[in-house]
Amino acid sequence: MEESEKKVRCLFGTDGVRDVANRGVMTPEMALRLGRSYVLYLTERGVPRPRIVIGRDTRRSGNMLVNALVAGMLSAGAQVLSLGVIPTPGVSFAIKQVKAQGGVVVSASHNPAEYNGIKFLNSDGHKLCDDAEASIEEYLGDNLIDDWRPTGASIGEVVERPDIAQSYARWLASLASSIPLLDSRIAFDCAHGAASDILHVINKNRGVSSWMLTGDAPDGLNINEGVGVMNMAHIASVVKEENAQVGIAYDGDADRVLLTDSLERVLDGDIILWVLARWLASQRKLGSGVVATVMSNLSLEEHLKKDGIQVFRCPVGDRYVLEMMKHRDSCLGGEQSGHVIISEFTSTGDGICTGFIFLRACSELGENIDSLVDTFDRYPQLLRNVEISRSRSVDPAFISHISQEANQKLMGQGRVLIRPSGTEPLMRVLVEAKDPQLMREVSKDLVDQIQLKCC
Repeated sequence: MEESEKKVRCLFGTDGVRDVANRGVMTPEMALRLGRSYVLYLTERGVPRPRIVIGRDTRRSGNMLVNALVAGMLSAGAQVLSLGVIPTPGVSFAIKQVKAQGGVVVSASHNPAEYNGIKFLNSDGHKLCDDAEASIEEYLGDNLIDDWRPTGASIGEVVERPDIAQSYARWLASLASSIPLLDSRIAFDCAHGAASDILHVINKNRGVSSWMLTGDAPDGLNINEGVGVMNMAHIASVVKEENAQVGIAYDGDADRVLLTDSLERVLDGDIILWVLARWLASQRKLGSGVVATVMSNLSLEEHLKKDGIQVFRCPVGDRYVLEMMKHRDSCLGGEQSGHVIISEFTSTGDGICTGFIFLRACSELGENIDSLVDTFDRYPQLLRNVEISRSRSVDPAFISHISQEANQKLMGQGRVLIRPSGTEPLMRVLVEAKDPQLMREVSKDLVDQIQLKCC
């Protein structure tokens, strides 16, 4: 394999391509080639001159990368609708509204401002599967990408469509209009990201005076800085200071949501899934059960089992959640981190929608938000990252053996999950148990064994 080809392999992680903007793989040169490759991928699958929507979050580097992507897509003959700043689920919304054949989001989600990323969506508004991303990577190393040169009227066009963000905001406002709890004192943390303008539009449309917005003044450099789902202490402090009933926080592209109750305690994705599953089941709209990742707490399974609701596990990553939802005919899935997909409303994780629907579910189920953390009573979890040698491979049989031994020690009162990091020379060791002392002992034993064998 040529050195130039090696550099473009394995670009895609669990959420698109991501790096420090203007460095590594996140340069305008690479963005242009990715744009061309994406159009070529669509064209060779029977979609000539595809219509593609593109949106971004509030990072300063966003314009640079969007312009490069658009140039690449136009040079390959695509028709591009540029949405400006809009949440990731807003791009998914736009794809369906204008019947586009694909979409692109420029965002690094919860990462600091110096990072940026590119993720591609299909005609259903879903993130591309692994095989599709692998095909796009292959085109990067193919001579066809440079030979594909439409001219004259075959060159693509770009149309600015900032109105679609307004349509998306109006749709969200319509969801919020029938939820009594949204008339209460609520604090929203927009993470200085793509949710900022959207929440202002919704607030204005509803004429609500009891909402408090924070993290709603993006300057291109402050996205996720001390705010948002990665810094829940901020929204908790606002809830306390403003005597709010609940706090709702998003990440930079607003596809994730976490909440705090009035006692400043975090309501994570597991609690959100627990409430939504029971609400959807009561309406006979849940499907076969709930999809959760391997990181979700065992308490989720225990509680939903009482209501006759099954939990299906999948690998970490919202694309794998969606794949399992399709496979199991489930209408609800999500991650502990706050990515939640409610298929009745969205085709991807939508933090703003999920937060609104969660409050609706609490209201209709008669749930006291301040009691949810106590009632859920999660198993204690201990996650440790163990550095391993880059030069030594990890024997899967060894990991399987020590995992089985550890699970025997837990005697059905917990579980063990050991998995390699996808980006660093680390093994992630998660131990979950009802007995905190036993949890710590099992965790220490596993870490010691891995260090002895793999370092």
